[in-house]
Amino acid sequence: MRPLGAVACGHEETAQAAERILRAGGNAFDAIVAAHFMACVVEPVLASLGGGGFLLAHTQDGRDVLFDFFAQTPQVLRPQDELDFYPILANFGTTSQEFHIGLASVAVPGAIKGIFKIHEHLGSMPMSELAQPAIEAARRGVKVNSFQAYILEIVSPILRATPQSKQLYQSCHDPELLIGEGERLKQTQFADFLEELVTQGADWFYHGEIAHAVCDLSARGGGQLTLQDLRDYEVMVRDPVRVEYKHHQVLTNGPPSCGGPLIAFALNLLEIIDIDQFAPGGWQQLASLAEVMSLTNEVRLEASLQHSPTSPILNLFDTDLLQQYREKIVGTVRSLRGTTHMSVMDSMGNMAGLTVSNGEGCGHVIPDTGVMLNNMLGEQDLNPSGFFRWPADQRMTSMMAPTLVISPQGKKTCLGSGGSNRLRTAILQVLINLIDYNHPLYDAVNQPRIHFENDLLSIEPGFDAGELQTLCRQYANHKLWRQKNLFFGGVHAVTEHHGVFDGAGDPRRGGVAKVVV
Repeated sequence: MRPLGAVACGHEETAQAAERILRAGGNAFDAIVAAHFMACVVEPVLASLGGGGFLLAHTQDGRDVLFDFFAQTPQVLRPQDELDFYPILANFGTTSQEFHIGLASVAVPGAIKGIFKIHEHLGSMPMSELAQPAIEAARRGVKVNSFQAYILEIVSPILRATPQSKQLYQSCHDPELLIGEGERLKQTQFADFLEELVTQGADWFYHGEIAHAVCDLSARGGGQLTLQDLRDYEVMVRDPVRVEYKHHQVLTNGPPSCGGPLIAFALNLLEIIDIDQFAPGGWQQLASLAEVMSLTNEVRLEASLQHSPTSPILNLFDTDLLQQYREKIVGTVRSLRGTTHMSVMDSMGNMAGLTVSNGEGCGHVIPDTGVMLNNMLGEQDLNPSGFFRWPADQRMTSMMAPTLVISPQGKKTCLGSGGSNRLRTAILQVLINLIDYNHPLYDAVNQPRIHFENDLLSIEPGFDAGELQTLCRQYANHKLWRQKNLFFGGVHAVTEHHGVFDGAGDPRRGGVAKVVV
């Protein structure tokens, strides 16, 4: 039987929603819309209709299109003494990170307008059918698995921040506790909201009743969103960034977001090294990777110092700039944040890579909807120049980088990752595993990873002990993790070649992959 396609994502129910649509005759874009709706139900911290994201599409007639529906800064900055904005500490178990929440952390959300725009341009089934799996799951409730329980616990200070949010996520056994593993999370308000949304359309959220509810909440509670912010929001549709690496075509997200250009920049540096001369997982390969990560961080800092966090970043493909950093990497080698991703392919040749984020959520829920708004203005990663220093009414930058790869033989791979700054190094390492070392997709995703940032080399378990010993002598400031962790991203990928499909979900983020037949 000829396969209908493949899907890889962060939850079994998300995969099943996409599978259901493919079986019903939908294309990859129908399936990705259904998957996103379902992710908002079963991965509520990582995906929300109060956030934003990016879709990279390859169509059966050969078009490559990037849909940017990420967050936008408000048009007016209120005086800081009027703002609801404060820090919380998220505890990852082995490390902690500070995030800022409150209504003043909310940027203009683009998720709903983005999903409707994708459906308008590329969808083939009625929106009501695409939302139905998520509506059903929200009404019946979905059992919280161990990974989602872990995520909920990490951001528990956010989920407890307001009575409305706390009520959504409280345990049925003890209202003072958050819902735990094995309990059923029901979201009847969200089901009602979703039913009305697919009937009314995106204007209901950006111009109508919901727009007024969002802005009333913001005005009364110390936020910054206005009706004009919502009414003026537009989805950007543009060409993706293209780079050739080892005769492979790599397509990814481009400016004003920086994740894709930084991945492309790192590939340009790696090409001069010819990294496949080193054994995979050996200290020379890992040291080379760490140095590329370090230089990529350096050029990102240079970009952020010269430009605002919302403006197009430094031209990372400038010949002189590339040569400058290639010289650095040659000399060195000789001396030897909540996000989820979905990938779908169909048998007609369509590919869809969707990366979405709500930040961690601001702690406030739009009344009677079950939808938590984002905290993008409270994300340090997205505000490297400092909070409240953003230019008004501009698209924010992001690390999110849905990516497509086409080999010289015509093999196509669609991948992306969650994980804040770590997502670009996660994608980079999977690309190297696929292109330089020709690993099968599952192995490419599951190989242990490293991440270098702020002069600290973080290392997952699984590397040879002797190789690690040599590497750690070079990087005295290092951290050895005891187990694989969502800190190192979550790459969900699908591939197709001559009608044969494959998929790999990243176990670091509860990954699931299905070939649909």
